[in-house]
Amino acid sequence: MAPGRICSRDSLILTAMVLTEFSNVGVNTLVKSVTSKGLSPFVVLVYSYTFGSLLLLPLAFFSFRSRSLPPLTSSILCKMGLLGLVTSAFQIAGYNGIKYSSPTLSSAMSNVNPAFTFILAVIFRMEKISIRKESSVAKVLGTIVSIIGALVVTLYHGPMLMSSHSDWVIGGGLLALQYILVSISYLVMAHTMSRYPSAVVVTLVHNVFILVVCAFVSLLVEKDDSKAWIIRFDITLTSVVATGVLNSGYYIIHTWAVSHKGPVYLSMFKPLSILIAAASTTIFLSESIYLGLLIGGILISVGFYMVLWGKAKEDKVDILVTAIESSPSHKAPLLGN
Repeated sequence: MAPGRICSRDSLILTAMVLTEFSNVGVNTLVKSVTSKGLSPFVVLVYSYTFGSLLLLPLAFFSFRSRSLPPLTSSILCKMGLLGLVTSAFQIAGYNGIKYSSPTLSSAMSNVNPAFTFILAVIFRMEKISIRKESSVAKVLGTIVSIIGALVVTLYHGPMLMSSHSDWVIGGGLLALQYILVSISYLVMAHTMSRYPSAVVVTLVHNVFILVVCAFVSLLVEKDDSKAWIIRFDITLTSVVATGVLNSGYYIIHTWAVSHKGPVYLSMFKPLSILIAAASTTIFLSESIYLGLLIGGILISVGFYMVLWGKAKEDKVDILVTAIESSPSHKAPLLGN
């Protein structure tokens, strides 16, 4: 691919990833809103992924018709199923964590995600680091600075975080578990997309697996409460439908981005969500903003741009190497020899 087209595609991916963070915070805010009204997080998951799966069916059909895709073998389906299982676990943990705490805490906890993803990617040789390269040093330091910012946001948020309120502690623990599982899901996603390069089909199968798992869990958890499945025709229905649409779009963009940029690239956008969440929850949920949030937000932003700079520098080198290797002047000596 020509360097110009690569730069254009990278700009599109960058824009799409920033938009997904807005959509993710939007989903978290909606989930907090409806669970505060008494709706079970498990039921929200079932209904939203049902709607999202139905929405993706025609897109998957056109995807099969418009391009040549490899057959859906049992091996590929197992990989998609594993991806759906991991996602089910972190969605259940995340939605319940938001119920017990807030979208702002969820966004703050999401900043452990780049560190875990980076560490796992290095362990599985999906990402390389070298202390002699400025880009690697920038990514490592940027991740550390972002995590320090998240800790400032969490620990210096005010009396509420320092209290012994059990719901808040439970919520924080569930959100921490969620973002550890998110890091694992990014690696599984990257591996799956390398075997089956269709973001729509992977997202559809992934949604169906989540729907099945969450429906099973919901039936166990809510078996004594039939009213838990009733959706009122108000903000509750709107929120469930919007969550289904945003989650599906969010995941399509993520699978597309990870196939081109790798799992670490996805995780480095998480720091943006804390700033978005702080603004949205203040406006829509009347949450307070503390000095720690401001200081932590600045640190997170600095760390984010350090990682972004390191990744951009690596990509620029890759583009130049590709251009040199594909140029006639580079091939001529080989032909002469």
